[in-house]
Amino acid sequence: MAKSDINPMQSAKGCRAHSKRTGQPCRAPAVKGWKVCRMHGAGGGAPSGQANGNYRHGRRTKESMQMKAALRELLRDSRRTVALLK
Repeated sequence: MAKSDINPMQSAKGCRAHSKRTGQPCRAPAVKGWKVCRMHGAGGGAPSGQANGNYRHGRRTKESMQMKAALRELLRDSRRTVALLK
């Protein structure tokens, strides 16, 4: 069998991951430069910053919600005070 007859998938190193359920090793080839296949996390990870779908803008953090509540209470008090002065 000549070198050109070998499928590149056969010459690739195998994924090092194992199944939790059966304990059998994954049979997929590892991604180049990684020890695991694409299904087990090679090249994975979410983008950082605004490119991430779970990015938080800060408008609904605990601190901002507490600040908004304090400002609403202050506004209510000031309106009551102005109403009493009229």
